[in-house]
Amino acid sequence: MTNKLTDNELWEAVVSDSSRAFVVLYNRYWHKLYKTAKKYLKDDIVAEEIVHDVFVALWQKRHSSKIVDFQKYILVTARYHVYKQLRTIAAEKVEFYEQIPEQPTLALVSEADVKLGYEDLQTELTNVLKQLPRRCQEIFWLSRVENLSNDEIAERLNISKRTVENQITIALKFLRSLYPHFSGAAVSLLFIFIL
Repeated sequence: MTNKLTDNELWEAVVSDSSRAFVVLYNRYWHKLYKTAKKYLKDDIVAEEIVHDVFVALWQKRHSSKIVDFQKYILVTARYHVYKQLRTIAAEKVEFYEQIPEQPTLALVSEADVKLGYEDLQTELTNVLKQLPRRCQEIFWLSRVENLSNDEIAERLNISKRTVENQITIALKFLRSLYPHFSGAAVSLLFIFIL
């Protein structure tokens, strides 16, 4: 019975302390969150820890969190945790480099500066994407922002998997031509956090 409820109906039950509804939501989303985290962190254990942390925090804050769209909320929360982990990894690298006397000291950037930089980049990339054909934009969005697999996109849009792959390739080539200093992985990673 619980499996037939929508995400938002299940969330309402979770807010009313239904652990059963929480388990259903967990079963619906844990694998997708795990795949996303593993894709960018390349670490099974850290990906599992992120999924665990996301759901523990969700349960602990169930009475105070005002969630309108559960799916968007859980995906954004997972992306935030991945971003936090990437920042931690980057900070560890900075600490390591600072221990080497021959290396110049690395300047630390304030979080406000980073946020403003991301907002500027988001605006720029959003405008750049508008130059692509509508279908190409849509496929790229589903792939890089909604984290759907090529098979899921093909099924949703009723097109072949090959078409999906071609459109993603076109979008990435276009972005790489405009941003040659970014690798393909870096361009994809940017879209996770700024769109």
